[in-house]
Amino acid sequence: MSALLTIDHLRKTHGARTLFDLHGFSLDEAAAYVLTGVNGAGKSTLMRIIAGLERADPDVRATVTLRGKAMPLHPYPRALREQVVYVHQDPVMFSTSVAHNVAYGLHARGLPRAQVDALVAAAMEWAGITHLQGTDPARLSGGEKQRVALARARVLSPGLLLLDEPTANLDGAAREQVIALIPTLVAEGRTVVMACHDRDLIGTPGVRRMKLREGRLELRQQEEA
Repeated sequence: MSALLTIDHLRKTHGARTLFDLHGFSLDEAAAYVLTGVNGAGKSTLMRIIAGLERADPDVRATVTLRGKAMPLHPYPRALREQVVYVHQDPVMFSTSVAHNVAYGLHARGLPRAQVDALVAAAMEWAGITHLQGTDPARLSGGEKQRVALARARVLSPGLLLLDEPTANLDGAAREQVIALIPTLVAEGRTVVMACHDRDLIGTPGVRRMKLREGRLELRQQEEA
């Protein structure tokens, strides 16, 4: 299996504490990972740095290789911006409609209206939210918001999706609906990394486990989950 993304010399400190110092950190194409670790280990920070939302330590020049092409991690390159999408644990919803929320990134990219409409319709069908397309996002449940956020991410056709606690605070049925979407993303050729403590998500067949501990990232066998 070929590597989608490899990062070298990625360090982040918080005061005197080193959150992580990673070398040769690699994610394969079309693979699903769970990122575990104690609270405060730096899981969300790591994903936000990969997504360009935070900076690593500036005195260490982190480099990234995306599908064989090397580039600096800062300034955050356009190639990564087009391929990496981060989904927050509590997704922000614009006060318009579900359909407009899913379409936001496509409109920002300047796609023609007809193409946007077709892509949004397909994404909402995939997420099981077509019936909510005209709904005010303020009326959505937590599980519905998470599926809208996943549709909004998927519609951009990213190579890498970074999901921060995607099932946190969801009830049983909503959790199952979100978990069921993960294998379909991988089947489409996307790589998914999920920071979580959800035992069901960690135990999903085919999902690899990475553990962030004492500044190091360990790839663990599934049976250890």
